[in-house]
Amino acid sequence: MHLHQLKPKDLDFWTSLRTRWNDIDALGHVNHTVFLSYMETARLDTYIQLGFEGIDKQMDNSTILANIEVTYLAQLMHPSSLEIGHRIARVGTKSYDLISGIFLQPYNTLVCSAYFKLVSFNYEKNKSILVPNKIKKNFHPLVKIK
Repeated sequence: MHLHQLKPKDLDFWTSLRTRWNDIDALGHVNHTVFLSYMETARLDTYIQLGFEGIDKQMDNSTILANIEVTYLAQLMHPSSLEIGHRIARVGTKSYDLISGIFLQPYNTLVCSAYFKLVSFNYEKNKSILVPNKIKKNFHPLVKIK
């Protein structure tokens, strides 16, 4: 799969965000680290859309980030309106993968894509747990993009 070819139709869960003045770095564009913050905010919204109360280490079913791969495709300037989408692309026994895309509006231009490997985790027991059914039920494999 080529994440730099993601289209809005490839993603299932959506969050709208606007850039903020403090997102800009000394070069005048949105700093690359802020893209991760946008995707993290959208990921938390995705959990709520899935029926979780959010993400909290007090919850029996929580999550921990194991790996992230990010592809930056274009500069982003302020002010901008964004749509951030996610899709559950793989589910294992105790881990699952999300793909994410940040699209500049109103043109649906992909400016950043990412692959997240997440582990279902119980913080009180400090151990991985089985992937919850809410995640499994919304698993939507993505065929290879050519």
